[in-house]
Amino acid sequence: MTTSSPSESRYERQLHLPEIGEEGQRKIREARILIVGVGGLGSPISLYLTGAGVGTLGLMDDDVVSITNLHRQVLYGEDQLGKPKLAEAVERLHRLNSEVKLEPYPYRLTRENAADIVSKYDMVIDGCDNFATRFLIDDACREAGIPYIYGAVRAFDGQAAVFNVGPNARHYRDLYPDEAATLSMPHPGKPLVGMTPAVVGSVLAEQALQLICGYGEPLINKLWTIDLSTMQTFTIEL
Repeated sequence: MTTSSPSESRYERQLHLPEIGEEGQRKIREARILIVGVGGLGSPISLYLTGAGVGTLGLMDDDVVSITNLHRQVLYGEDQLGKPKLAEAVERLHRLNSEVKLEPYPYRLTRENAADIVSKYDMVIDGCDNFATRFLIDDACREAGIPYIYGAVRAFDGQAAVFNVGPNARHYRDLYPDEAATLSMPHPGKPLVGMTPAVVGSVLAEQALQLICGYGEPLINKLWTIDLSTMQTFTIEL
């Protein structure tokens, strides 16, 4: 009688999926993904991709844990208030799955560092909360020729898309073509129920697995939206 190795047992449930299987798990193990922002969106993204066994996760964040984070940023707890998010996130994710290599970047993405950092990864997932960083991600992903998995949340509303994939690739700049006008818009404020980033972050993590393993219908050149207060969803072509 044969027994599964600890690693096989860990991924047993997803290995049973024909869309993943052993070959898909190998691709997941070899994947390198950068998550920009380890807060409301970054928490579920990083937890589920770490659980799935992604080989290398780059994590970028320069903030500290605050009490207002805790209703949605499920990586953190009360005993971590005032501590750097990135160090605490790395410790938590390592406890979840020590097989995953975690590469921390305890600073912001900038014009000066974006190209060099992004070029080290197979795709970038957006866990940030501002337009300026998203334009940087978009430009760096285009230069590197890798996918940009975009997500945003506010109140009960969320959206997701996959940019920079395929010969007719759409980009974040197609969604917001006027950078100056976009950056000058008033800040939308911070109303948010914690479940919104939980749902959208999970969708972004799933988009990554679809791209890695080549199954399903990822949101390439599409914008998916959800209103959690009504559970209405829409997907539009970009």
